[in-house]
Amino acid sequence: MATQDKCCTIVPYFKINAGKLQEFKAVAARCVEQTKSEPGCLYYGFTFNGDEGFCREGYKDGDAALAHVENVGPLLGELLQLAQLTKLEFHGPVEELEKLRGPLSHLNGQYFVLEYGFRR
Repeated sequence: MATQDKCCTIVPYFKINAGKLQEFKAVAARCVEQTKSEPGCLYYGFTFNGDEGFCREGYKDGDAALAHVENVGPLLGELLQLAQLTKLEFHGPVEELEKLRGPLSHLNGQYFVLEYGFRR
């Protein structure tokens, strides 16, 4: 039973450098503002656990996920001056993930294929 859900999620975890939490949060807030204009973004936000940050983000399909990475690229660069990217995953149906593999290969993420499920 295959899914008809085309949603892609990007799952990044950050280890925030000592003394840089507030700066990281300020850039994260700018990322949220920048992302609000993206029509293909389903949800987007940052969560924190001490000096760890996580961006919770979902897109209607692979094209929308790519548009997001292009949109926030400079801000991601700022985040990476304040933290290390410790884990990066991409989740979605195989045909949508294939759209991400080439253009985002430099990020060295892991790809998880959605095989079963639904979305309302």
